[in-house]
Amino acid sequence: MRAPHSHHDGFGRFYREHAGGILSRLIRKCRGDFGLAEEALQEAVSCARGAWAVEQPAKPRVWLEQVAEQKALAWLERQSALKTAADSCEPSSLEAQNDDYPRLIFMCCHPALSVDAQIALVLRSMCGLSVEEIARAFALEPITLQRRLTRARQKLRVATLPYHVPSQAELAPRLAAVLAVVYQVFSEGYAATGGEVLVRSELCGEALRLGRLLVGLLPLESEPWALLALMLLHDSRSAARLSKSGELVLLADQDRSLWDRAQIAEGLGCLDRALGLGGLSVSMYALHAAIAAHHARARSVEDTDWAQIARLYQRLTSHTQNAGAALNHAAAVAMAEGPERGLELLNGLAEDPALADYHLFYAARADLLQRLGQLDAAARDYTEALRLSGNEPERRYLARRLSELVD
Repeated sequence: MRAPHSHHDGFGRFYREHAGGILSRLIRKCRGDFGLAEEALQEAVSCARGAWAVEQPAKPRVWLEQVAEQKALAWLERQSALKTAADSCEPSSLEAQNDDYPRLIFMCCHPALSVDAQIALVLRSMCGLSVEEIARAFALEPITLQRRLTRARQKLRVATLPYHVPSQAELAPRLAAVLAVVYQVFSEGYAATGGEVLVRSELCGEALRLGRLLVGLLPLESEPWALLALMLLHDSRSAARLSKSGELVLLADQDRSLWDRAQIAEGLGCLDRALGLGGLSVSMYALHAAIAAHHARARSVEDTDWAQIARLYQRLTSHTQNAGAALNHAAAVAMAEGPERGLELLNGLAEDPALADYHLFYAARADLLQRLGQLDAAARDYTEALRLSGNEPERRYLARRLSELVD
C-alpha cells in the first residue's frame, strides 16, 4: 500500500499523519479484519492517485476515509455480510480525535506476533511508512519485509484476535509490549545498527508521535510519560551528534548550544509527570530518562554529576539485569572515579556472553586503555570494535581513533 505521491510532498505528510487513524476506524468497521481494512485503504489510495492529480478535495481525510469505507463495504457485501457490517457502522466524525487508535496499536503489538512483526505493523499501519522505507531503516530487502507483514496479517486474521483495548487486568503486560516496540523504533532511528547514516530522523519522529499518542490515551500511567521523556531528551541532542561533514561527535565533544532546549523542557516536564505517578520506583524508562535529564541540565561534561549518573545506572542494572546498563555504569564510574576503576569494572564484564559481540564494549574499554597509556591493548580493542560495528559513521570514528594509536 503506497501513498500516491512521495512522502516528501504535501500528500506524503498528510498520509503519514492520518493513515493510522483511517485504518483503525476501518478495522472496526470490518469487524476486526486487519487484512480487509488494509485492502480497502489500498484501493482508496489508488483512487486518490488519479482523482487528486486533477483536483484535491477540500477535506482530504474525509474523502479518503469515505472512499475506503465504501470499498470495505463492497468487499463485505461480496462476502454476504453487508447487513452485519452496516449495523456496526457509526456516523463518521472524521475531524475529531479518533477513538480507534488505541485498538490499532494494541492489535499491532499483540503478543501472538513476534517483536519484529509488531514493529513492522506499527510502522506500516500506524505511521504510514512504505515497505521500502521500513526495509531501508532496518537493512532488510523489501521482499523480506513484505513477507513479514503478510505473515503477521495472516496470523491476525486466522487467530481472530479481538480488536479492543485490553482490560485493566490485561493492560500491564500488553502496555509493556507496546512501549518496547515504540522504544525499539526510536532506538533504531537514534543510532542505526547498520547502514550509511547514524540517525534516521523519520523513525525518531514517528516514535515521538506514538509516544505522545500513548500519553494522551493513558495519562495516568507513568511508563508512557517516562518513555516519552527519554525519547525527547535523547532526541534533543540530535543536531549535535554529527559534524557538518557527517562524522560522529560523542557527547563529551558536542556543541551544547545545538541542543534543542524546547524539547529538553518538554522532556523534563514529562519526566516530572512520570515520577509523580511513581515511575522511578519501577520503570526502566524513568531511570533512563533520569540519566538523560542529568546530561540535559549540565552545562558541560565537567559540570555533569557523574556520581549520580553512576548510581542511577547501578540501580538500572539491578532492575533489568541488562549487560548494556552494566557497561554504561562502568563508563559513568570511570568519569566519576577515574579510568582505573572504570577499567576494573569493564574487565569484570568481559566474560558476559551478551557483550561478546557488542562493539561498544570494546570501544569503551579501548578508550579507557588509551587514557591509561596502554596503547597496544587499546589498539586491539579498537580493532575488534571496528570489526563488529555495522554503522558507517561509527566505523569511521573507530577507524580514526585506531589510526591515532598506530600512526
